[in-house]
Amino acid sequence: MIVNKTYLNLLEAIETKNAVLGVAGLGYVGLPLAVEMVKQGFKVVGIDPDLGKIDKLSRSESYIHDISDETLAEVAASGRFKATADYSVLAELDAISICVPTPLSENQDPDTSYIVMAVDQIKKYMRKGLLITLESTTYPGTTEELIQRELEKLGYKAGEDFFLCFSPERVDPSNPRFNTFNTPKVIGGTTEACLNLGKSLYSKYVQTVVPVTSPKVAEMSKLLENTFRSVNIAFINEMAMMCDRMGIDIWEVIDAAKTKPFGFMPFYPGPGIGGHCIPLDPMYLSWKAKGFRFYSQFIELAQSTNDNMPYYVVNKTSKILNEYAKSIKKSKILILGMAYKPDISDLRESPGLEVYELFKESGAYVDYYDPFAASFRAASGSAVHSIGYDAEILRGYDCIVLITNHSSLKYEEIAGLGVPILDTRNAFRNFAREHIYKLGHSVQHVDEPDAAALIV
Repeated sequence: MIVNKTYLNLLEAIETKNAVLGVAGLGYVGLPLAVEMVKQGFKVVGIDPDLGKIDKLSRSESYIHDISDETLAEVAASGRFKATADYSVLAELDAISICVPTPLSENQDPDTSYIVMAVDQIKKYMRKGLLITLESTTYPGTTEELIQRELEKLGYKAGEDFFLCFSPERVDPSNPRFNTFNTPKVIGGTTEACLNLGKSLYSKYVQTVVPVTSPKVAEMSKLLENTFRSVNIAFINEMAMMCDRMGIDIWEVIDAAKTKPFGFMPFYPGPGIGGHCIPLDPMYLSWKAKGFRFYSQFIELAQSTNDNMPYYVVNKTSKILNEYAKSIKKSKILILGMAYKPDISDLRESPGLEVYELFKESGAYVDYYDPFAASFRAASGSAVHSIGYDAEILRGYDCIVLITNHSSLKYEEIAGLGVPILDTRNAFRNFAREHIYKLGHSVQHVDEPDAAALIV
């Protein structure tokens, strides 16, 4: 390992917490990371091109569910945090963590433009001795291809003039148990010196650091985590559809299977997959694998199965309405919960958005109620707002489709309205009624009155 003055100076600054840290991208990953850095005694500069975020941070107004206004006020009062849209502050930094978005393009290819933009700014303002850690989820090889290669073109050498690591984010919004500090952090460096500095820095504000031999291993570990989940969710979704056809309750089957104390891990069906990670990360891996002429049937099949779940939900809703002599067209349908997971406002890739569009395309009158997600923009471009909660108004719908099982929803009251309900999350399990139907269980026939009894 090459140990020069640049390395030793940065190591000392990290160990004494005199290093000035930066976080590029102040979203659901970057802001909690910056806050934790400040809590542990570092001076931190947050960088984000969104002036709206910078303005809110200046007023200690949080736009992230897991960070309260009170926490931001404490961070501001420390005097060790500032937020800016100006990348020229890079000249003041000793280390920077890149936490920018990595979406998919319309063709389902990786969109690394945000990483490229951040690297362009680093190239413009960096100084020798900077430790760069990429946290954005991406394909194996990104750290070396988009960062190391670009900086070495300028004459800098990784491990001597600058230091480079990859440490995948593992944020789980609204998780009451795991946060930035106590979630183990994988990290891989491009050289031994890079890894040593990365471990030293992250161990100051993350409880457990897990070193690996290279950035590629760290990048692949994140994709493995979420591809594992995608494939297993797709499998249980397929099992749910199979049980539906066979007249078996998939939820009861899972409850029975999970009593086995070894060799089984429960996954649960749903209306589709949402959030930034599971719908996107496997496609990053699939795209990269194709460059090696390797075609992953598991990833493609899982993606296809999960993407088709909103269609299954709409089809099942149609069967339910048919039992009441109604069709989707011109029926009043309420989507209950629109966020991609319970108790947050995050709508990214939520299957509820696709379900909404499919109902609209089928000619239904569609509303939604979500106590967290106040509005979203439909495919048409128009803003769609959540209705207010009113039991009597809910009674007027032809069908209620539960997409997100928020803990605050009044399940017993809603179940008592008598409106047909399609429960895609088994959220009404304690309030079984004949008019409540579950995803993964066949639609039971509604007995119609005897025709002769209707003759007056």
